[in-house]
Amino acid sequence: MPTGSAVGDAIVARGSRWIVAILESLQRYSRRTALAGLRTFGRTIELAVEAFRFMVVDIVRLRFPWREALGQASFMASVSAPPALLISIPFGVIVLQQVGSLTAQIGATSMSGAAGGVGIISQAAPMVSALLLGGAAGAAVAADLGARTVREEIDALKTMGINPAQRLVAPRIAAMLVVAPLLCLLIIFVGIGTIYVLNVTQLHGSPGSFLSAFAAFARPVDLWIAMIKSTIMGVLVIIVACQRGIEARGGPRGVADAVNAAVVVSVLLAIIANLVITQVTAMFFPPRIG
Repeated sequence: MPTGSAVGDAIVARGSRWIVAILESLQRYSRRTALAGLRTFGRTIELAVEAFRFMVVDIVRLRFPWREALGQASFMASVSAPPALLISIPFGVIVLQQVGSLTAQIGATSMSGAAGGVGIISQAAPMVSALLLGGAAGAAVAADLGARTVREEIDALKTMGINPAQRLVAPRIAAMLVVAPLLCLLIIFVGIGTIYVLNVTQLHGSPGSFLSAFAAFARPVDLWIAMIKSTIMGVLVIIVACQRGIEARGGPRGVADAVNAAVVVSVLLAIIANLVITQVTAMFFPPRIG
């Protein structure tokens, strides 16, 4: 009959084997996930390079499908502009409240509106535009291309000798190059307009003091950086959406998974890109007053 110590040793040994098996399974899963992620990243880079190459070559040869690009730009604007308007107004209110409460503590209430406006230009507008493009335009593009993939339309294009990167991806990238900076400008205009109205009506600031303070804080380069930010993040969004849509598999469920992955990955890339661009531009164009 086994003793108590023998039973305890057996339990410990069995538990150790379970732990080792779990750790090995996690290691194999992590290795497979990492390799799959690297392969997906490589295919995304390949698709982006191919699409940009086709776009430049077709524009130079005067055979770029401008009608398709304009149609995609109109579609992206139609699904992104209304929520941008609805978000910009309350966003301007929130920014003014937060900045106003801080400036009031140091007796610089006249600076609250202008400082909030600069915050919208430098950070809020590019990030909000990227999130809207990822959640609205990117999701719609991924769903459209995913549906075409499961209906084997993409395979039909390849059979006819038509490259999907040239026919489908390049026009959507060109459309995003137009829509992203314009959407950023729309958010900036509405957000600063909201801050201006609230600063004059609610905080009893004068229009002249707002404009003079805004001129002291804001610089033309800030606007250009914001538009460049939104354009880069928009291109990242559309490339990820196209790649996920073209590689969708498994029917309607696969299309839904592709849309979900496109939104999550594009938003994550937009946040990382915003951080990197902000750090780089801060080195060359440090904030200043006047």
